[in-house]
Order: sequence, then structure tokens, then C-alpha cells
Amino acid sequence: MTIKISGGAKENGVVIGNSYDKYSSNNPIVKWMMKGFESTLSDFVIKSSPNSIHEIGCGEGYWVLKWNQQGLSARGCDFSSEVIDIAKENAKSYNLLPSLFTCRNIYDLEANQDSADLVVCCEVLEHIDNPEKGLEALQRIVKNDLIISVPREPLWCLLNMTRGKYISRLGNTPGHIQHWSKSSFINLVSKYFDVIDIRSPLPWTMLLCRSRS
Repeated sequence: MTIKISGGAKENGVVIGNSYDKYSSNNPIVKWMMKGFESTLSDFVIKSSPNSIHEIGCGEGYWVLKWNQQGLSARGCDFSSEVIDIAKENAKSYNLLPSLFTCRNIYDLEANQDSADLVVCCEVLEHIDNPEKGLEALQRIVKNDLIISVPREPLWCLLNMTRGKYISRLGNTPGHIQHWSKSSFINLVSKYFDVIDIRSPLPWTMLLCRSRS
């Protein structure tokens, strides 16, 4: 599936969406990594077997569109109005409703309008200044399960440097202001949810969690 991406655009000084189209990349290493990510994410979605999915930090909408094409009831939100406009364009190109996407800040999520059986929050927490407040917000809207992932450090930065990227930043991707090892991320999320499955598709940590409510 091919979608329009933001290409590293910024909104109010914050990087939005994807800097490049990792979903359609012909780079064999990127393709291999994305295959591992998608396989793990798909396994977790099947394991959760949700009636509804809400992706927080959906960017240009790739996963929401893909799930809807698979017959799942999925919607998405993102803090960036610009990237949500792109997601709505992508929805139209696949004959799906632009209303699948809304502009919402993770901190402002509320149970009455944002809840879903399965909440997906992948590649989000590393971008926000208060991850614990973000996890508290996710607690409010997760009815059953949560899938959450972040880059695994220091592996992420080391891999960037080996491919000659962001050398002056010691391999840190622009916009990443939080960093976790696998164990430190599990410990953080475990304060808010029951972690029921742990996977490590290179170079991420991905968790399937259950609400305690």
C-alpha cells in the first residue's frame, strides 16, 4: 500500500509523520525491519481480536487504512492537524472515509470519545515530553488491550550511525527526546498496564498490554 507522507515536515517546530516512506522503501534492510514490525503488530492485533481499534499518533494513517481494508473497525488521531489532513487525503485515495481521522493530543484523550477495545500507540512516547502523563491518558481509553512500541536504545542510535545518519546527534533521530532500553520500557509501562506479551522486532520494543480496570 502506497500513501502520501509528510516527508519530515514540522508543525510548531515539531517533526510530524514520517521523514521518508519506510512502508514502500526498496532498501533491503528497511524492508526487513518493517516486515518484522508489521508481523509483530499483526500478531498482537490477532491475539487481541478487537471489535474496535483506535491508533494514537497515527501519522499519515497507514495502519488505520490497512486495518480497514482488512475489515477491521479502526480509526486514528494525531496531534498534528497537518498530518491529519494528509491522512484524510490518503483515506480518500483508498475510497475510505476521511472522518476516520481526527486531530487529538495524547494528553487530552477522554474515555467518552476516544475509547476502544484495542488502543495502538506505536512510535509515540519517544516524541513527547511527559511519557508518564501520556500513559495515564492511555489508561483512560483502553477498554481491553494496548499495543505500544518505542525504538530500542542504544541499538536504534547505533544503527543510525552505522548507516551514516545523524552523526552530529550521535545517531539520535530528530524528534526523539526520550530513550529506553527494553527493560526500562517494560518497567515504565508496567506501572500502568499488565504486560502480557513482549516482542523485540529489530530495532524496537513492542508490548501487548491489558487494562487493569
